[in-house]
Amino acid sequence: MKERIASVSRKTSETDISIQISLDGSGQYDVMTGIGFLDHMLGALATHALFDLNVNAVGDLHIDAHHTIEDVGIVLGQAINQAAGDRSGIMRVGHAYVPMDESLGFVALDFSGRPYTVFQAQWATPAIGQFPTDLVQHFFESVAVHARITLHARVEGCNDHHMAEALFKALARALRMALAFDDRRSGIPSTKGSLG
Repeated sequence: MKERIASVSRKTSETDISIQISLDGSGQYDVMTGIGFLDHMLGALATHALFDLNVNAVGDLHIDAHHTIEDVGIVLGQAINQAAGDRSGIMRVGHAYVPMDESLGFVALDFSGRPYTVFQAQWATPAIGQFPTDLVQHFFESVAVHARITLHARVEGCNDHHMAEALFKALARALRMALAFDDRRSGIPSTKGSLG
């Protein structure tokens, strides 16, 4: 079986980001973005997806967190897309419910090659630490576009930290399911013979 790994870098006038990922890892991670809650969520993502993940991001945090969060999402999506290759033999579709105390997050996704996001969340506060709550949706959209997946996400609850964490863990488990190999399939999981 070919190793499903990728290394992607992106440097602009706003951010300098490098990500290494192994889709068939054991959940080891080393993450440093300068945004504590983003580091926490990426660690949860690696742990629950069983990805090995290294993220190093330097951004213009003296302005705000927007560019760093957005660009980490872009590079993470690109890394997942590159590591997944042509998607031969994978389950393709994944979903997960994850409870986090009073909150319940749900993510369903399809490695369809057709990026699309539906996101439903109502936040009570403007930010979790230095992570603006409106950027949770933007992060998910950035990952979906650049990983070329169709993504539906929704969460209920009353504690923004728990709600965001439930969503990230649900994303992780849905990715793990979709990227798992189907032992009954050898080719592209599509009636068209290709994805996209």
